[in-house]
Amino acid sequence: MSGWKAKRFWKDVQVVPAQTGYSVQLDGRPVKTPAKTLLVVPSAQFAEAIATEWDAQEGEVNPQTMPFTRSANAALDKVAPQFREVADMVAAYGGTDLLCYRAPNPQELISRQAQAWDPLLDWAEAEFGARLQVGHGVMHVAQDMAALQPLYAQVHAMTPYQLTGFHDLVGISGSLIVGLAVARGHVDAAHGWAISRLDEMWQAEQWGRDEEAEELAEMKRQEFLHAKRVFDLSLLT
Repeated sequence: MSGWKAKRFWKDVQVVPAQTGYSVQLDGRPVKTPAKTLLVVPSAQFAEAIATEWDAQEGEVNPQTMPFTRSANAALDKVAPQFREVADMVAAYGGTDLLCYRAPNPQELISRQAQAWDPLLDWAEAEFGARLQVGHGVMHVAQDMAALQPLYAQVHAMTPYQLTGFHDLVGISGSLIVGLAVARGHVDAAHGWAISRLDEMWQAEQWGRDEEAEELAEMKRQEFLHAKRVFDLSLLT
């Protein structure tokens, strides 16, 4: 027997001001998260994006077509109740940041990595006073806690909604520095994604394209761009 699936029952979708932001109502009834928390987001633009998703539903409700709703649910039901744990997990990427692990060879790849990644490490030092160390190969590169601390502070200063978007920027790219650069607008999301995919792009040049891998990469790229949008919408009021 198939499980029960929600079907569209509403005619009207509205964004309304709430005490701490904006909520979405379906025929005057507020949308709630799966944990029955009132769905309130920090900006009218974020709420409008959610409202558009609900208004587009026809017949059975398909959560897979509602990424902004899913992100809001995650912020309220998952990130907010365990904020410190999530922030610690995301900040920990600084200790194993993608940009700090360089290829031992060939020289062309070494040069590409340096050209793409060194400017971001320089930016992090100038912006936060955080100079991360670089190594070649897969051996762990120990980072000075004095360099990591200001990066950790940036993560812990975020709101649950900002951290929800930032979590994916960092997790998908594998780099706390790339995540911060994209979140702060130092590089745009498309460029940040390309920077994080440098090694994979090199491999494709050497060994040819893998259609399945490219399809997966495109899904991840879309998730990355969405994460940036969630972060930006969480800054608006």
